[in-house]
Amino acid sequence: MVSVILIGTGNVATQLYDNFLLHPSIKVVQVIGRSAKSLAYFTSKTETSLITGIIKKADVYFIAISDDAIETVAHELTDVDGLVVHTSGSVPLSILSKLKRIGVFYPLQTFTKGKKLDFRNIPICLEIGNKEEDKPLKFIAETISDTVYDINSEQRKSLHLAAVFVNNFTNYMYRMGQEICEEHQVPFAILKPLIHETANKINIISPENAQTGPARRNDLQTMQLHLDQLQTDEKKEIYKLVSESIQKKYKSPKRL
Repeated sequence: MVSVILIGTGNVATQLYDNFLLHPSIKVVQVIGRSAKSLAYFTSKTETSLITGIIKKADVYFIAISDDAIETVAHELTDVDGLVVHTSGSVPLSILSKLKRIGVFYPLQTFTKGKKLDFRNIPICLEIGNKEEDKPLKFIAETISDTVYDINSEQRKSLHLAAVFVNNFTNYMYRMGQEICEEHQVPFAILKPLIHETANKINIISPENAQTGPARRNDLQTMQLHLDQLQTDEKKEIYKLVSESIQKKYKSPKRL
């Protein structure tokens, strides 16, 4: 059995806690937060403490908090003997360099409050300061997930950037599509089968080969019609920028 302490009470910490509970071989001995209110979800389930309180002993300490607070919280853990890991995609391992045993446990997924996720389908990216000490972290990763990768800080930083494009930016495009539907009293739900097909298609073919649409086929007439329909300069600028990037990628000679 591996003992764990979770430092953090947000979406990632809560999802990790709920998934750890599913596995008897992982024991959460304590959850640490910044306020009694933030710890309310955990107080009836396990021992809790404020970050300024007594921190128990554990095999692995997970720092699952906002990126800008990781270094500050790490200062509170200089005396612990267990492995201390953070869960950030963009913060390097070196931010924990003042601690004895360090690592990174990065679940590459989007976490939304109230939506439970099955970690079996979530890739876990691991980085260990000392490879000889990776057993407890790898055990936890392989217990909760079917996909575990050894990824260094530079690779993880690039993955996080790529994730912003495929997730955050894509979701913003969904929001813009929803706004256009609302402006014209069209149900956004009509687009959901298209969204699912677009996402599922890259399981079969590459995104490069999956590209379709007026910019891909250099249909300037349709593209201009779309621009005339858009009601804000922001949407027009985004439409032009993305369309011209697609045209450049596929070497279409003409521009809007």
